[in-house]
Amino acid sequence: MKREVARLLRPQGADVVSSGVRYRIWAPEKQRIEVIVQPADGGAERTLSLEPEPDGYHCGSDPAGRAGDRYRYVVDGAGPFPDPASRWQPDGVHGASQVIDPDSYAWQDAAWKCPPLRDLVLYELHIGTFTPQGTFRAAIEKLPFLRDLGVKALQLMPLADFPGERGWGYDGVSLFAPARCYGTPDDLRALVDAAHAQGIAVVLDVVFNHFGPDGNYVGCYSRFYYNEAHQTPWGAALNFDGPQKQEVRAFYIANAVYWIDEFHFDGLRLDATHTMVDDSPHHVLELITGAVHDRGAFVIAEDERNLARIIEPEGFDFDAVYADDFCHSVQVALGDQSYRKDFDGTPAELANELRHGWHYRGQHSKLLDGPRGTACAHLPPSKFLLCISNHDQAGNRAFGERLHQLATPEAYRAASGLLLLSPGTPMLFMGQEWGASTPFLFFADHHDELGKLVSEGRHREFAHFPEFADSGVAHSIPDPQNAATFTRSKLDWDELNDPSHAALLLLHRECLRLRAADAAFRPLRRVDWEVGGQGAVTIRFKGLRFQWLVVANLSRSPVTTMLPDAPWRAVLSSNETRFGGDGVSCFDPKAGNIAFTRPEFLVLQSPP
Repeated sequence: MKREVARLLRPQGADVVSSGVRYRIWAPEKQRIEVIVQPADGGAERTLSLEPEPDGYHCGSDPAGRAGDRYRYVVDGAGPFPDPASRWQPDGVHGASQVIDPDSYAWQDAAWKCPPLRDLVLYELHIGTFTPQGTFRAAIEKLPFLRDLGVKALQLMPLADFPGERGWGYDGVSLFAPARCYGTPDDLRALVDAAHAQGIAVVLDVVFNHFGPDGNYVGCYSRFYYNEAHQTPWGAALNFDGPQKQEVRAFYIANAVYWIDEFHFDGLRLDATHTMVDDSPHHVLELITGAVHDRGAFVIAEDERNLARIIEPEGFDFDAVYADDFCHSVQVALGDQSYRKDFDGTPAELANELRHGWHYRGQHSKLLDGPRGTACAHLPPSKFLLCISNHDQAGNRAFGERLHQLATPEAYRAASGLLLLSPGTPMLFMGQEWGASTPFLFFADHHDELGKLVSEGRHREFAHFPEFADSGVAHSIPDPQNAATFTRSKLDWDELNDPSHAALLLLHRECLRLRAADAAFRPLRRVDWEVGGQGAVTIRFKGLRFQWLVVANLSRSPVTTMLPDAPWRAVLSSNETRFGGDGVSCFDPKAGNIAFTRPEFLVLQSPP
């Protein structure tokens, strides 16, 4: 178990040790590294010289050092610069780093054991917009709500510190420092601790494919953090396979295990792994998953390639991968045309994704103009993480619209039920469970020059869409740099007092209650369930006490689907009045089929 793994000193950073504070930094081509220390007790500033080591590190101890000291490095006379491995940046990513003692926090989760992935229901949230206060401590207050909803794991959007006071987190530059705008490192520990007390696991989204454009100081210490031979959407790739690659790999592996060892995270979600280029015999992703698994934690990949080797034990060995084909098909079915080029949203397509894991398994993709994906039906369903919305799906729309705002209430309820009782691992995005009216917009807080470029880039991003041809419409796109764009994205928890929002929330709670109550909805083997897609999507689960039939029609056109021969009774309909519907269902227990006239989600039960 990961709690039994002793904390080791990181390859670089400031660590409290018995002899004071040890400072270590990788700067293989630098001759002289000094550390300027501002004592926590307000005493006189002192400067220490670090000794070079054969592998390019520079190391030294400060006998008078202690937690709370602030420090910066002077590199061959240049600087001073913050520490790329700093545990906290109290004054921002350009300011001094602070020595943190991770062992000073008194954990209360010794009895905690993370459930297996098949039993998890993930809930993605952005700390800054999840509550009015936007802090780690404020998020703790909402944990009972999430527990009662049926959430089994939080997935926190990236926390590595970034410039400014607001952002999505994907421009992080201080990879070991929790963003100070959300609270202190111990505030984050308290959130994880409190989640475990509520029976909720915690997953952290980490970005190992690039640094943000502002506040990144690794180049001040070494040019070998990058490999110019590979290019990514953000410029030169990180150096996972070039000269001096071992130290760069060690930096990222250390970061992965750091969040598990020092913050008790149960898992990591790796952003855009398809952009992590590594041509060496042992890909860095294999090393990261191995190190995380050694600590009893799990790893989820976001990877657009649909490659089975990402989640195969003999491949990169991720525990799960985002199966976005399902999300895109649902969105097309509900009227969002963003992915119409590659998906049609038909029941047959949705059934195909639920049956296999993803739709593209080698077929030609129009978006990529080439084949995409590999076969995946040999892998268990829990390895495919499914959603109908996430931060990208909302935030990458010009006005941050949520899926329920683009669909009819009936269709949205039906899609929600299909997600929550699918054989894969479901994930919700904060607020979708009650149909939050607040958008989730793209926001940032860069310095004026960079901020202007970000704002202009946002407008260019949508310039080729016909609906933004009108200059008035184009200029109405919210400016990412405007503080109001961030404020508008905060959830309005008072909406839960509105009957329509409460009704949708109840549907989510009831579906998740069913999922938790019978393991048939969380199958280990593919022989324990089967999927059909004629007329509507049907999933038949074979439990020990009951057979279950999940039926979802997302269309407004009349369709008929045949029922398996069994005495079925309705357990749940998404059109019940308690869920915001009119109470009229298309299911007739005397008929051998369901003649749908509108969207509906049904859960039927029969003896085994």
